[in-house]
Amino acid sequence: MSTYHKKVCHLSSVHSVTDTRIFYKECKTLVNAGYNVAFVVQNDKDEVIDGVKIISINKPKNRKERMIRTTRQVYHRALEFDADIYHFHDPELIPIGLLLKHKGKKVIYDIHEDVPRQNLTKEWIPTRLRSPLSWIVEGLENYAAKRFDYIVTATDYIANRFSPLNKCVIAVKNYPVIIEGISANMFSNRNRQICYISSHLSLGRAIVPIIESMKYIDAELIIAGKMDDSILDILQKFEGWKKTRYIGFGDKKKVHSIMNCSRVGLALFSLEPNYVNALPTKMFEYMMEGLPVVVTDIPILRKIIDKYNFGFYINSLKPEDIADRVNWLLNNPEVANEMGLRGQKAVKCEYNWSIEAEKLIDVYKQI
Repeated sequence: MSTYHKKVCHLSSVHSVTDTRIFYKECKTLVNAGYNVAFVVQNDKDEVIDGVKIISINKPKNRKERMIRTTRQVYHRALEFDADIYHFHDPELIPIGLLLKHKGKKVIYDIHEDVPRQNLTKEWIPTRLRSPLSWIVEGLENYAAKRFDYIVTATDYIANRFSPLNKCVIAVKNYPVIIEGISANMFSNRNRQICYISSHLSLGRAIVPIIESMKYIDAELIIAGKMDDSILDILQKFEGWKKTRYIGFGDKKKVHSIMNCSRVGLALFSLEPNYVNALPTKMFEYMMEGLPVVVTDIPILRKIIDKYNFGFYINSLKPEDIADRVNWLLNNPEVANEMGLRGQKAVKCEYNWSIEAEKLIDVYKQI
């Protein structure tokens, strides 16, 4: 059978059907390379979207149902497609990956986050259970990683963790897909606003100091992303909320519009173990839109900003520091515009998905 007709099946019990990394980047890249691609995911029905066969599973009522019933459904629906290569994206699907290996299938584990470190700060896990659970998850990942055909990670840091366990490990980073024809809106045509966009807004994303910083900023803050009502209740009590507009979840078109009308993009988070070696996807998306950025001061981001000079890195827990850098960019529009253009050039030259797509295709060719 020709490589370019192999059946590939991506699996997720957690992510949405339009997940940027899984669907828009990986699945569509494989379709364009000639693979027969399916995606087992929560959805209302089986359908085909942009050449990707969506194989639907039920939306669970709660986390317990997802961990037990949903993962079982993922396995059975995956077997229906009878793929040559299975590519799964959630640590709770590790047992499913091992079952597929037992059936003689090729299996890729795609690791988006440093899950053991992430579990140390998850709010829904009781504090006394976080360390034991982190230890168990790391042990399970290490055991399984030796048995999968390839480990794909979102960062070099995670790749380095798994390299001693499996000789087939590669970092395929979440750099943005270049949108043809996109151009940076000149600052003279932008609103006096800053934006903070995230897939899921949590206290770990430094959202409280961001809202507090708005007391000192003469601009409007636009926030887009999913947020629990409990967090929204907390934020609305701060004075800075009066200058904040929360729009909830925004699709790609809406997010593009927000960024194109803003003068500064925020990519801030607290220094939790899972974040200190992360590459925030939104930072690169701001860059693609020609936005100067204010980001958390961690070594990996400091190195990129020092190389291209398109923004500032700060102590993201200090509202005064956030306000100081944001105000500087707002009050120096010509320099800020030049910084945004440098960031956009950096994405086009180095930090874009086309480079990562080649790595992904090479993984599939090796398998």
